[in-house]
Amino acid sequence: MNEQHRTPGRYGIDEIETSQLENWPNPHAERDYVVHLEIPEFTCLCPRSGFPDFATISIDYVPDQQIVELKSLKFYINQYRQWQISHEAAANTILNDLIALLSPRWMRVVADFNVRGNIKTIIFAEHTTPDYHGPCPEYRRYLPGAGL
Repeated sequence: MNEQHRTPGRYGIDEIETSQLENWPNPHAERDYVVHLEIPEFTCLCPRSGFPDFATISIDYVPDQQIVELKSLKFYINQYRQWQISHEAAANTILNDLIALLSPRWMRVVADFNVRGNIKTIIFAEHTTPDYHGPCPEYRRYLPGAGL
């Protein structure tokens, strides 16, 4: 976004609304390695009540030819703040969008939602290409306070 056309209190919203997921060339496509991302401030809206839901989204993937550009991922995730979407749909939509963008060898998206209404929800959504036999690490959170 052009710095000269930023409206105070609005430009972040505009960037989020107009952003798109982007990829970059994988600098080591010859090697199987795991990328681990944690997004501790995910927010969406309950499709039934409209109340906010909060989660930590963890993304693990083994890239093939492309990796995700992190600023575009941040803006993409922030688009969910205004969406009424179920926990299950959120995790699977994120997975589907990243698969379409990156064509990874393997990917897992975990949506670890905060307790709401006395119910704890964790959604695991996973994708593997048929010929992939490399690393698929167990689910683990690495952020401080994640119980390590």
